[in-house]
Amino acid sequence: MFAWQPIFFLTVALAVCGCVNVRHGPTFDPRNPKDPAGFHDPATTNVLDPAWLKPSTNEFCLGPGDRLDVELIGSGQAPTPALVGPDGKIYFDLLPGLEVWGLTPTQTRDLLQRELARYNKGPRVSVTLREVRSRRVWVLGRLNTPGIYPLDQPMSVIDAITRAGGLYTAQFTGTTEELADLRHSFLLRQGKFLPVNFQKLVHEGDLTQNIFLEPDDFIYLPSALSTEVYVLGAVTEPRAVSFKDQVTLSSAISNVRGTLPNAWLREVVIIRGSLTEPHYAVVNFLDILKGRAPEVPLQPRDIVYVPDKPLAIWRGALQTMVETFVRTVAANEGLRAGGDTTRIGVGVNVGP
Repeated sequence: MFAWQPIFFLTVALAVCGCVNVRHGPTFDPRNPKDPAGFHDPATTNVLDPAWLKPSTNEFCLGPGDRLDVELIGSGQAPTPALVGPDGKIYFDLLPGLEVWGLTPTQTRDLLQRELARYNKGPRVSVTLREVRSRRVWVLGRLNTPGIYPLDQPMSVIDAITRAGGLYTAQFTGTTEELADLRHSFLLRQGKFLPVNFQKLVHEGDLTQNIFLEPDDFIYLPSALSTEVYVLGAVTEPRAVSFKDQVTLSSAISNVRGTLPNAWLREVVIIRGSLTEPHYAVVNFLDILKGRAPEVPLQPRDIVYVPDKPLAIWRGALQTMVETFVRTVAANEGLRAGGDTTRIGVGVNVGP
């Protein structure tokens, strides 16, 4: 066993809201996974807003792309299809375009009846929502039918996974265990990481994780067979690096064309384990470059974050690192779902 220079370990509480302070802890040997001073389990950080466990009580409001069936009751005519156009208007009978964007189907019916009353006495109109396209959720990854699904009714995380055909099953074993990496699965809402613990939800039946979705929520269940590590932050090309044989911290950073001039190399962060109950370590990469400390071997699905300032002056630093990772993966998988093979990275400059 080589004599290792001290590398600092830190344990933090990752909160979706609020600030996280960085504190250094005991040294550890990254080559020895059994080292008791290694990547320790942090305190439980999986905190969800109880309001997310309740479906919205708001009535559905129309938007561009939604399709309706409009019927003039008593006219003897079949229902007429109507599309909410990009301008938020629908066209029916001889009426000019009517602005319905943001109206409920009931309000749309009332609007049609008022406008038709100019030409007909006491018209009665029926409006039926036929197809929802203005509200959708993204459900991607190791599922049988991943895709973009309409949010046409209250939908929880489990509902969304079920709608996407459930977890992808191995052809020969008939199991899902080795295919979906639930520890690194995530839900992104309006650019924010919501700490849903997919492992507890799917395998332990913990319904406190089964929150209801909102329009444009993004769910991603990555492959458990992934051999990538992510290198983000103050590097030239922040992105995923393929894991071949043994990847070290130096080789991973070299694969993204090195660090930026303003990179703070004394406190490079390695994030390992579940996104909702993560493990952290801080490494003095400058000492490694100068030969004063040995290399740090990485594991598949590690996240390496190179900061651009000392961690001690960051507020919410580690929260930002995890959210940067989630946004990077979501952006790339969203592009892939849309047929674009472009790979992008996200570099975030976080103020004090």
